[in-house]
Amino acid sequence: MGTQALFATLVYAGRLHFPGWRALNAQLLRECRQLRADDAAGRRWSARNYPGGYTSYTSAHRMQRLSPSFAALARELDGHVARFTRTLQMDLGTRALAMTDCWVNIMGRGAAHGLHLHPFSTISGTYYVAAPAGAPGLKFEDPRLERFMAAPPRAINARRANRPWVTFPAHAGELLLFESWLRHEVAANPLATERVSISFNYSWF
Repeated sequence: MGTQALFATLVYAGRLHFPGWRALNAQLLRECRQLRADDAAGRRWSARNYPGGYTSYTSAHRMQRLSPSFAALARELDGHVARFTRTLQMDLGTRALAMTDCWVNIMGRGAAHGLHLHPFSTISGTYYVAAPAGAPGLKFEDPRLERFMAAPPRAINARRANRPWVTFPAHAGELLLFESWLRHEVAANPLATERVSISFNYSWF
């Protein structure tokens, strides 16, 4: 019989490949920075809750409905999400997953995302607009971690599937998808150069 893997936690990594993606990415970067300049409410919230960074999560979180550039990104993401859900073997019935939220994150020096998940969503993800070398990646936590009892630490060279935490590096033009219940975080940005990403949720209800 041997050892079998059960209850897999899957993360999808991909990138934009279509002709003109670099031009779209450049436009998105301009709009992310312009949104920060225009979004006084978002800047105030970020100053209190997101030191060193800016997020439009509480002020402009449906950018796919407000900007043609974000809408174009959403159309590309739809295909990646469809492939991921097929791999997950989700039975969606007659309802399709739809993007419900889409917002901007700009991490300056010292800005960090604490450990969190995305309630009331099905698939979540992030697209990297600007990620300078050395910028922090996205760190995922083994969802079973709180149930580990009397468990020794994993070997330093353990396979990725056996590690309690796994970090995916950030690169411009790339995206990550994961089920929304999977907790994740981003370490503090050690760089003076900003790390810019667009996060999003897809829901089934």
